[in-house]
Amino acid sequence: MYVHGSEPVTRAVACMAAAFLLALCGLPMPATGAEFPATLHGAQRVMIEVVRATTPPLRDLARLKPSPRWLWQPRTIPLGTVPLLIAPEQLDPVLQRGRLPASATKQGLDFEGIGAGLSGFLVEGIPPDPNLSVGATQVVEWVNLSFAVFDKATGTLVMEPIQGNALWSALGGQCAADNDGDPIVKYDQLAGRWLMSQLAVTGGPPFYQCIAVSKTSDATGSYNVYAYRMPDFNDYPKVAVWPDAYYLSFNMFDALGNYLQPEACAMDRAAMLAGTSAPIECFSPGSSYFGLLPSDLDGSTPPPTGSPDYFVG
Repeated sequence: MYVHGSEPVTRAVACMAAAFLLALCGLPMPATGAEFPATLHGAQRVMIEVVRATTPPLRDLARLKPSPRWLWQPRTIPLGTVPLLIAPEQLDPVLQRGRLPASATKQGLDFEGIGAGLSGFLVEGIPPDPNLSVGATQVVEWVNLSFAVFDKATGTLVMEPIQGNALWSALGGQCAADNDGDPIVKYDQLAGRWLMSQLAVTGGPPFYQCIAVSKTSDATGSYNVYAYRMPDFNDYPKVAVWPDAYYLSFNMFDALGNYLQPEACAMDRAAMLAGTSAPIECFSPGSSYFGLLPSDLDGSTPPPTGSPDYFVG
């Protein structure tokens, strides 16, 4: 939800092997519930969750009850500033210059998702940040401040829209109180679990990143949920599924909205699947980069054994 109107600071495409991202084992596991500031480990930062919990089934949570339209007020979206570096013009070496033969497509299921046309739903934020992932039997769609679950085979609404921050209500604190958008929903097909993320930054600092991993393949069931306190404003979070970790990227800003640097992070996937303490380890290539995106596992073909996750910026 928090967007910036400036251009990326570089045109270069960098594939960055994240070899640092698996130094997750052997880290001290502090008790849940205390504040743990980010700590620097050389060029890396390791964070432990401030608090973690297990939610009741989402299907049992209170349903979203939109405010009447005449009471709704547009949300203010802060704009950060990104210093623009002028780079020499150059040809893109990987730009596709030819046209491939047309491929036949087969129309799949067509159904109405979250939006102004969905009965009982109210658009509460601009831009809407639509986000969707497909699981084994369900489709989860998140449109900025609310998400819903649909049946994959029929498109039937399985769980009506609920507020995004309801997912973290078991944590208390800022993740439970703030519903700030920039949501991500992913399906971890290797484990048959749902992975969801949202930032919580209203009134910050402090700033938080809120993570949820389902306990089963049913998106309406219970989740292992985590709150991480971030050192700066953690804008534009992107999440990816990989066999060895869950990967995460941010554009970091200070409290005044000045751009600092991007960050590439790895979350302890095995710990999150188990609901135990889960460190996050982060690294930054420097302020000359902006908008790193982690590679995400899609389809049925796994990456080569031992392949690191790659970030493109």
